[in-house]
Parts: sequence; structure tokens; C-alpha cells
Amino acid sequence: MYLSNNFVRNTTNVVINTKKCVYLWKQIDMAKKSELKEPIVAYASLDDRSVYTLINAIKDGIQFSFFEKLARKIPFTLREWSSYLHLSERSLQRYKKERGTFNPVTSEKIIEIAMLNKYGIQVFGEQKKFNIWLAANNTALGGASPKNLLDSSFGIQLIKAALTHIEHGVLA
Repeated sequence: MYLSNNFVRNTTNVVINTKKCVYLWKQIDMAKKSELKEPIVAYASLDDRSVYTLINAIKDGIQFSFFEKLARKIPFTLREWSSYLHLSERSLQRYKKERGTFNPVTSEKIIEIAMLNKYGIQVFGEQKKFNIWLAANNTALGGASPKNLLDSSFGIQLIKAALTHIEHGVLA
């Protein structure tokens, strides 16, 4: 039987996309079992497959329901979240009402903050201690509080570097 190249190519894409969907569903199922302690992808140990899954999840957009669960675990006010995500409070309320999906830029910021929060808990041992550190002015960050730097990717990178210094015992 003769198969055209288009058929083989399309079938291969379906198989690859099916595998990606199965992987995502497994991640979602694991997240449901652990009450969504972290995003769909286990970002603590990003291998090539999970990095691409994370990238695709960001491109598809983070749903507000996921953000809402995450926001309950990270104690920022609605005003703070709107500042970090460069959205008005009203827009966040609209996303909530409509159960919307964030655009890729906002989705990436949400994931960045979630990953930073997870790393901060890892370094400090608990959310409460990390929150205290986030609110305090920090000499290593030019006298700014880390919380005030969460509105830019560059600021998040500075905070990660400071956390790495703390983790390795370097005064930060």
C-alpha cells in the first residue's frame, strides 16, 4: 500500500501532539492530586521535554482558574498582582468573572513569579519567612525590597541571584 508523504507527515504530527497531550494530562492529573501545589509542569527539574511543555503552556495561555489557585498560595494582594502583571485590578476581576485565559506575556510572568516563589520557599524553608524577606529593603538589591522588583523580568532575575547567594551562604 502506498502512503503519501503528506499522510505520513500529518500522522507523525498527530502522534507527537497526542503524546504531548497525554504528558500534559498526566501533569494536570498529578497537580490535581497534590491540590495544584505548582504549575502544570514540574519546573523544579526542567528537562528538555518539560521545558518545551512549559513553553507550550505559556503560549496557550494560563487559565484564570489556575492563576486563582496559585494566587491563594502566594500572599499578594490583588493590587500587587495587577502591578506585577501590568494589568488593572478591573482587568483581573474581568478575567475572574469570564474565567478567561491570560495572553502569553502575562502567562509567562505568572509562571516566573510562581517559580521564584517556589525557589524562595526552598531557600527560606517556608512561605512566611520568604514573605518577610520579600517585603524587607535589601542592600544587595540597591536598597529596594524584592517585592518592588517583581514587575519586570530583569527584577525577577536580580531576586533569583540574591536568593542563590543566600542559598550558598553569600551575604545578600
